[in-house]
Amino acid sequence: MNYLGCGFAEDYPEISSRSPARRGDYLPAANAANMLPLRHQVGNSSPIFNYRYDRSRDALHELTKMGAADEWDGYKMRYVNPLTGGYPMPSMGAFLQLLPKGFSSRTAKTTDSTIYHVVEGSGQVTVGEQTFNFQAKDIFVVPTWHGVSFTAAQETVLFSFSDRPVQETLGLFREARY
Repeated sequence: MNYLGCGFAEDYPEISSRSPARRGDYLPAANAANMLPLRHQVGNSSPIFNYRYDRSRDALHELTKMGAADEWDGYKMRYVNPLTGGYPMPSMGAFLQLLPKGFSSRTAKTTDSTIYHVVEGSGQVTVGEQTFNFQAKDIFVVPTWHGVSFTAAQETVLFSFSDRPVQETLGLFREARY
């Protein structure tokens, strides 16, 4: 945002804001029924304010029932804007990834820069020529066009986000899998 010169912030006048959503709601009722008002205007960002981890984790678990793990990603899903099927934000993609215990991935390179947060589990990540151990609550970055591979000592869940949507929109995203 600083590079584009369009960042800003405003102080909210109250101590906290009130949420119009009820506890447990993550989609307005009309959206949950797969319907929208006729003249609904689609914004650039997802209407979901919080993507609940328990639901996302369950979706990952269901993916494991659909077949073998991908040799590079294990089981990986992307968060979506339910109104468009696109990414939750126009400039940032978010992902959740499960690496089964004992999984060793092949090496991949992508043009997006990716920040990973280890939600569950432990293992090793090789970024370029360097290998690092990781465990729950660790954070690491894979810079653009650096090879990355994973080895999971335990079943591991990784949350990640990147600038992939911008690169895809501009036709700049590339990936190489070895």
